[in-house]
Amino acid sequence: MTDRPLRILIATDTFAPDVNGAAKFTTRLAARLTKRGHEVHVVASSLGRGKHGTRVEEHEGQRFSVHRLRSMLYPGHEWLRFAHPWRMFANAASLLDALRPDVVHFQSHIILGRAFSSEAKKRGIRVVGTNHLMFENLMDHSNIPAFLQHQTVDRLWQDAATVLSRCDVVTTPTRRSADYLELKTGLRDVHAISCGLPGDEYSPNPERQRGRIVFVGRVTSEKRLETLVHAVAQLPQDLPWHLDIVGGGDQIDELGAQARKLHVADRVTLTGFVSDEELRQRLRSAEVFAMPSTAELQSIATMEAMATGLPVVAADAMALPHLVTDGVNGWLFRPDDAADLAEKLERILRLSDEQYALYQQHSLQMVAPHDIEATITAFERIYRGEHVADPDTRVEIAD
Repeated sequence: MTDRPLRILIATDTFAPDVNGAAKFTTRLAARLTKRGHEVHVVASSLGRGKHGTRVEEHEGQRFSVHRLRSMLYPGHEWLRFAHPWRMFANAASLLDALRPDVVHFQSHIILGRAFSSEAKKRGIRVVGTNHLMFENLMDHSNIPAFLQHQTVDRLWQDAATVLSRCDVVTTPTRRSADYLELKTGLRDVHAISCGLPGDEYSPNPERQRGRIVFVGRVTSEKRLETLVHAVAQLPQDLPWHLDIVGGGDQIDELGAQARKLHVADRVTLTGFVSDEELRQRLRSAEVFAMPSTAELQSIATMEAMATGLPVVAADAMALPHLVTDGVNGWLFRPDDAADLAEKLERILRLSDEQYALYQQHSLQMVAPHDIEATITAFERIYRGEHVADPDTRVEIAD
């Protein structure tokens, strides 16, 4: 196969400045591909009325073309926008005819992935699809009655199967999420390609930061943060601690009220949205990272914490057991069990300095295989139609 630069069109329903794992990954993917000399075009929703059109934007230090389509705000949501569905096929057709990309890589099948996969197949263009979604998560943000949600989720997975079946290759971030996707859709040979992490952007704090517990991510119901607040309220009285919940979302007021009710409001900080620089500083100021979510397809935030050298206490659910090994770099707790989470946090907070240093070292070792350059290389090979063996991100830690 030739190694000539590719013209790559990335279609995504969420992109910078959106703050979520899929948007962060897509932004890094586009920037790193551009840095390697490829011609990258991102198609995403506009940021508001009158802000549509094609512009060269700078992200992650790289400049590439972003085609912002007319969009609408998702009902009841503060920032999530979708390109107009009634325009999506016409927009896809016109952009594909104008750009003639070598490959289309979509990050969500809901709107733009649906249109671009259909129109690309008509034109004989290679299609790659990456799934970042669990529909079970979306129900908390829907207006669908509870008694209809299970049936709705099943139908949504069937629809996902229809769109993803158009792809030449389907990927998702971890083996566990790939197995889950195959189970829900009937697809086969789904690749597990890590979202990757630019490890050189994170560094451990040489001094242990006593008692500081941190969570980073969207402050929304699927993250199960009420379990975390209940857990810290159960920590022993003799143990000094402070919880930082770093990120924005619709549960900030609710969690603040919960902290007041549990009489721990003075020990819980809800930061709202922060810059990347402050996020990294919050990680460096912490002693342990907590991830109570039960539906992480990978959890970039957890990998960022590990790259900062933090031990992790995480729910024993979905992809998190890929990142956390009991007694090695942290502990897994029973999902939604605040008492178990509190007990596991206490274990970390009471580690001797020597034991804590080992947990730090193990987090750094276990996140190392998730280097984003390996991810970019894997996608380059997929784009070119080459055989790809899923990168092995497992690390054996000697006793």
